[in-house]
Amino acid sequence: MLDTAQNFYLIVLWVSLSVIWLVVLNHIWPPSRRRAHNDVIGWQISILGTIYAVMVGFMLYAVWANFQTAEANANAEANAAVDLYRTADGLPAAQRTVIQQAVLQYVQAVINVEWATMNHEGVPHAAQPYIQTMWRQMTGSYVVNSTQEVSLNQAMSELNSMTEHRRLRVLESETAMPTILWTVLVIGGIITIASCCMIGSDNRPLHGILIIASSLLISLALVAIGDIDRPFQGSVHVSSRAFLRAQQTMREPLQ
Repeated sequence: MLDTAQNFYLIVLWVSLSVIWLVVLNHIWPPSRRRAHNDVIGWQISILGTIYAVMVGFMLYAVWANFQTAEANANAEANAAVDLYRTADGLPAAQRTVIQQAVLQYVQAVINVEWATMNHEGVPHAAQPYIQTMWRQMTGSYVVNSTQEVSLNQAMSELNSMTEHRRLRVLESETAMPTILWTVLVIGGIITIASCCMIGSDNRPLHGILIIASSLLISLALVAIGDIDRPFQGSVHVSSRAFLRAQQTMREPLQ
């Protein structure tokens, strides 16, 4: 996944290649000779531009929706961890201490280890042992009254919710837009810019400015799609802020 500097260089490269193509085209096929075909080129560009704009808009919406889903899922996982920590107060003392300590260690492992692992496109495993500890303690708990039974059932429900959101987070950190879709977007952008360059215009500076603006807009859209496509990698990614808040909440005494 590209960082901010690499994205900047990619945008500059895309815009530079577009300008170079315009200069080369003007040399081998002067605008005065292309002007006679402006009517045909114009309506073709309208069709190509509309189709490409729809594709880019749809892809951008899809990856942004996935990004928001991943962020909401991470928040739900952190909230489940806090609820589990609080619910464990009603369990027998021995299990309560172990479970609450395991929850704190789980959140700390997610913040300090797993988030960096996902950012480097790795599969996070650091917090898994603490989940196993929680399950062992709960399945082996012996309750002596109805209050402890209710707390145990609620704690197991919260733990089940937390592990479910965790599995989704791991899956979301590994998913990406298929290569075929990237191929369509890149080739579509090349065709669109190349077609815009074919218009015959006597005002070459103005034509050049329009090509720069078009290529800049397309490259920005592609870079945005690439960044948002992987919600836990790149310069734009889901932060661990929800787990930091959860960690702070668990360490604060109940009011």
